[in-house]
Order: sequence, then C-alpha cells, then structure tokens
Amino acid sequence: MVAATLGAAYAQAGRGAEAMPLLMQAMEQSTVMERVDFHACCLLALGEVQLLAGRLEEAQARTEQVLSLARARQERGNEAYALRLLGDIAARREPLQRDQAEAHYHQAVALAETLGMRPLQAHCHRGLGTLYVAAGQLELARPGLTTAIALYRAMDMTFWLPETEAALAQVEGR
Repeated sequence: MVAATLGAAYAQAGRGAEAMPLLMQAMEQSTVMERVDFHACCLLALGEVQLLAGRLEEAQARTEQVLSLARARQERGNEAYALRLLGDIAARREPLQRDQAEAHYHQAVALAETLGMRPLQAHCHRGLGTLYVAAGQLELARPGLTTAIALYRAMDMTFWLPETEAALAQVEGR
C-alpha cells in the first residue's frame, strides 16, 4: 500500500524514474495478495508515468485496461480517472486527436461532477483548456482554464495554478 501511494505521488510530481519501480513492486504485491483495489491505482499511476515519458502506446494500453476493469467492477471513480488520462494521452498525440481528447475529458468531468470529485473536475477542465489552446481554439480554451483556476483556488490546490494561469494568460494575449 505504501509503495503504491508513494509511487502514485512520485508520478503526479513528474518523478517517473522513482515512481516506476515502486509501482511495479506494488502491482506485483497487489496481484499476489489479490488486492484488486490497489491494482487499478497502480495501473493508472503507471499510465501517468508512461505518458510523462512520452510512451503513449504503453500509457494508452494500461489506461484502457483500467477503464475496462473499472467498468466491469462498477468502480466509477477509477473510470473517471481513466477517462481523464485517456484525454491527456489523446491531447499529446501527433497529430493532435482533438475529438477523442475532448470526448474523454467531457465524459470524465461529467462523472467527476456526479461523484463529487472536485480535484478531478479541475484537472479535466484544465485538460480541456490546454487542448483547445493546442488546437488554436482560444475562445473555447478560456472557459475551461478559468473554471480550473477557480476550482484550484477554492480547494487551495496551488501546485497547478501557475501552469494553468500561464495558459490563460497566453489565451488572453498577455
């Protein structure tokens, strides 16, 4: 449990090299101990690490596996996280897979709103905003970025504010 949590934290902090061995260890242990609840979390964190490392095909495969498992087990929270990660993956593709990313983000934010997962809502709105910036659709970017900023501030999630505010400043031409 500690390895999974620390690995996921390292993944979120962009410390993929440190996250990977911990997450692999946690996955092995969750399989041996038949702890399917940790298995999905480990797979999601591994998908994040692979995305950050630019290994999009591996990230996509792992995340689709989580989505399938989450839907089969009716784990709606993991489903929402997987949808957001699939949106992030599609948004980083060359060429940009705008429609797929947009659909994943919208599904994730709708589920997150239903479940009261406000941090995930904020991340989805940020994802939508940055997606629209990348697609050159600046007017569509503004609502997503402003919503993400408002949610981050309301929850005192200051880590993501500078990046999101910089994206909004780019949209507003500052």
